[in-house]
Amino acid sequence: MTQTRTRLLGVLVAVIVLSVLVVATAGMVPGLLSDGPTPDSESDAESTSDDSASEHPPDDRPDNATTTETIGYVEGYWYDDSLAVDDQDDAVVDEADLESVIYRSMARVEVIRDLPFEDDVPVDVISREEFQEDNDDLFVDVTDDERIQENANYETLFMVERDDDAVDAVEAMYGGTVGGYYDPETDEVVIVSDNPETPELDEVILGHELLHALQDQHFDLSTFDRETVDQDNAKNGLIEGDAVWVEREYEQRCADEWACLPATTDSEEPLDPNWGVYLAVFQPYEDGPDYVEYLLDQNDWDAVDAAYDDPPTSSSEVIRPGDEREPADIAVDDRSSDDWQQLEVNGAVANETVGEAGMVAMFGAGALEDGEPTVIGELSLIGTDPSIEYDHDVTDGWAGDELVTYVSDDGLAADDPADAVSHTGSVWETQWTSSEDAAQFHEGYLELLEGYDAEPVDDREHTYEIDTDAYPGAYYLEHSDDGDGETVTIVRAPSVDALEEIEDGAAPEDADADTATAGLSAPAVVGLAAASGRFAADKRR
Repeated sequence: MTQTRTRLLGVLVAVIVLSVLVVATAGMVPGLLSDGPTPDSESDAESTSDDSASEHPPDDRPDNATTTETIGYVEGYWYDDSLAVDDQDDAVVDEADLESVIYRSMARVEVIRDLPFEDDVPVDVISREEFQEDNDDLFVDVTDDERIQENANYETLFMVERDDDAVDAVEAMYGGTVGGYYDPETDEVVIVSDNPETPELDEVILGHELLHALQDQHFDLSTFDRETVDQDNAKNGLIEGDAVWVEREYEQRCADEWACLPATTDSEEPLDPNWGVYLAVFQPYEDGPDYVEYLLDQNDWDAVDAAYDDPPTSSSEVIRPGDEREPADIAVDDRSSDDWQQLEVNGAVANETVGEAGMVAMFGAGALEDGEPTVIGELSLIGTDPSIEYDHDVTDGWAGDELVTYVSDDGLAADDPADAVSHTGSVWETQWTSSEDAAQFHEGYLELLEGYDAEPVDDREHTYEIDTDAYPGAYYLEHSDDGDGETVTIVRAPSVDALEEIEDGAAPEDADADTATAGLSAPAVVGLAAASGRFAADKRR
């Protein structure tokens, strides 16, 4: 396990050193677009074929080239110009040379993407210390109610344990690893260097961030709906898929034909992310380039440009390009008692759509964590490439979901969000395209419960309880056909009695409890055993 995780980290180190787009969102994780993977092999590097990359400008260059009309030319610099800094031993760029590097990189992005920049893009290079001091709340600036929601959500997904803080887990992943970002509010690119004395400029990350600026100038990235984590992953599949495709082509051309800055010095910091959080946000950067490649096959860059007017609506569309799947419209009704209520954040119900990618993160994170249970096995999740696979039987029938956070009166009265989390619960309604798909998800969640030592509650139907410190509480699972599609509903509460307080009708008494002692937990045991058997072949522990 450790060997595999190290191998995966080695390949994805350029992804963990994140290049992000800062956007306003209300998803389960901040609206941060991570840098895509650099090619992990020669064949992968060549996957962004020259057939799709622009052939502009022509060899016969116009005498009257202009920045806004000539592709491959920006403020006096052509895309294939050589600069003095290319011959350096390091990637440190003095202030006097920075402008020429930026303009040449802009011209190179234009050539690959076949779009001209409309405006200048300010770029700043700062040390990581400066970044951490000046931007402590840039990526994880949440209210107390938002923190309560995040903790409740991640606990329902078995990603962040009770005594840990979900927002801290997200911040830990980003805080020490951000390699750069583009801010649409200021139209500025900031590159973060790990060398505090002489900050280095990663030209490939610069190209990636400049592509975000180019996208924003042509398609206005602030207009995309990002109200849920699945909407975020869906839109990022296009936006980051585009950026990663261009980034890979940029890097390949640096290797084959362009004079480029030397590679930057790798950080010595060990990487140990929360794998559930990581997998939940990484999917667009794994599958997005293939989604863009699919569009390029339809009608070259015109098809990609057109997609910004009709972007993906779910992560499922990015996982399987061409499989258009409009999410079902789900609204969880409030059937709680007077002592409980749906949490509100900024005046609206604290709801979330996890989506197919988020569910894969839930079922697969344990494959990368020593001693943690997993439903999707290591070999199925990362293969031998290694790369991360998000198309799995246990989740590929997703049709929609809504996860709503509930809080008791005691939780509302708590002074600290950390204290409030023990007074929260969730109702998670999921819909599936078929009975078989719903059953597979149901069995998968049962297997997670079993892995975290859940025990069936003797006198209740389909009810389980975890009596450990990591994910304490009670769970009720209902698999039903509501007439519109197959539905699996999961209710989580601090105790068995609280299940019915959160969702009227949850955890009903077992009608056979008094007459059939041998059958007290039969349905639960069968379900758990079936889950274990169903996915046993998928495990490589």
